[in-house]
Amino acid sequence: MKKNNYKNLKISEKYIINKLLIKLNFNKKETFNFKNDGAFLKIPKNKQIVVTNDTINESVDFFTTDSADSVANKIICYNLSDISSMGAEPYAYTLSLSLPINIKISWLKKFIKKLYFLQKKHNFFLLGGDLSHSDKIIISSNFFGFVKKGKIIKRTGSNVNDDIWVTGNLGESSIGLAIRKNKIQMNYKDKIYFIKKFLYPQPCMIGKKIFNIATSAIDISDGFYGDLENLVNENKFGAIIQSNTIPFSNKIKKLIDNKHINFDYLLSSGDDYELIFTAHPSKTSIINKISKINNVKITKVGRIIENKGLFMDGKILKKIKKSFQHFL
Repeated sequence: MKKNNYKNLKISEKYIINKLLIKLNFNKKETFNFKNDGAFLKIPKNKQIVVTNDTINESVDFFTTDSADSVANKIICYNLSDISSMGAEPYAYTLSLSLPINIKISWLKKFIKKLYFLQKKHNFFLLGGDLSHSDKIIISSNFFGFVKKGKIIKRTGSNVNDDIWVTGNLGESSIGLAIRKNKIQMNYKDKIYFIKKFLYPQPCMIGKKIFNIATSAIDISDGFYGDLENLVNENKFGAIIQSNTIPFSNKIKKLIDNKHINFDYLLSSGDDYELIFTAHPSKTSIINKISKINNVKITKVGRIIENKGLFMDGKILKKIKKSFQHFL
């Protein structure tokens, strides 16, 4: 764990590392117990390592008033989702924290408690990282995962007539965000349900179960339309989707039926952290079995076609509401 000048912070850097973060290394040899400037990776035989990075910023990716455990949940979810989309399972991660001088110990303890819980749940540990000062909270993380050699799921690889599958339900986090922005009203019980989906998104970790089946995959971080478009563009194909197969929860279906929310808005909004993947039609029964055994909803929503573009119910989507992008 690199030690930068942190003297202006009321809580010392040594305290944060040696009293709070230290338990996250799980006493792994790779970490040198945070006593060196770096760490090392142990790569098992017949495995490849997958690396991904995500950064979250206060007032961009989370509200200033969001709780510390929600912030921790998001930085982990974003990275685990990427790891899963490539067919890998998590191994370890680094963490860089840029914090304001008025950060409270209670905030840090809650943040680290959530990290510890998620590390135990998904079986990975903290390798090391960095601490620095900033006006707002900025958190960056590199994640490392393992996958069997030659079995990384790429965005390229799908073929014409491959089926398109989606995990979980879509749109729930986006409704939670709309509620936080006071753009939609509903009863208190449903409001709490959707806000929780926004604050605590869950990554779909089915990737390591489908690396032998999927021909391509991508996680839904910036919206179903946008991420599917990225997937088919990488393969220079198109996709035809059946609108009645899009997986929504019963709560969302009621909102759509009562015209409280727009169908296209739900498919253009991000933070679902489900997977879109393609597979040969002959794999249908295997996928359904994986879905049942792992208690993960996996829905066939369409297929890859030769004509470029996205088609819904046979008609090309000419005006797709653009998914989230950081610089637009």
